[in-house]
Amino acid sequence: MNTIPNWVTLSRLLVLPLLFGLGQDPANVEARAWMTALFLIAAGTDWLDGYLARKLDQVTEMGKFLDPLVDKLLILGPLLILIEWGQAPGAGVFLILCRELAIAGWRVRGTGAIPGANLWGKAKTVSQIVAVALLLAPLPEPAPTLGQIAFWLSAALTLFSGLIYVWPQKPSPDSDLSPNLEP
Repeated sequence: MNTIPNWVTLSRLLVLPLLFGLGQDPANVEARAWMTALFLIAAGTDWLDGYLARKLDQVTEMGKFLDPLVDKLLILGPLLILIEWGQAPGAGVFLILCRELAIAGWRVRGTGAIPGANLWGKAKTVSQIVAVALLLAPLPEPAPTLGQIAFWLSAALTLFSGLIYVWPQKPSPDSDLSPNLEP
């Protein structure tokens, strides 16, 4: 737990109370600008913690568990604010929440090492960050419309990446799942 990358991961959680505090009035342009900036800075630390973990050789099972969990909270917190503002559809957020909970359970099922995020999961996270940022930002049209489009594209990618994650994969000949053919 006491690694620099894990502390960077946990620092993203500190942004959530600030977002909820600033998100009280959707008409407050200055507060929305601060929310967008804080959200994007926190989202940027997602890349930073992964980089530091690899660079400092501090990749841990705890980090592989915490990073996607904190990512989910960083996305779902602002989405709840956006539902309250009428900027994000509750049904779409519910679909995202269901996928995220299902994959979180899937990742920690059983014993052994926790698998890391795959390329689709990373693309899903980026698409969610873009959608949330566009919906939070106090920008004129067409940004809110683009935010809605980005939201639904990220919801679709979220569901697709979840299916890819749990879809049965054929083991490669050199994987641990292949039978040992040596005598």
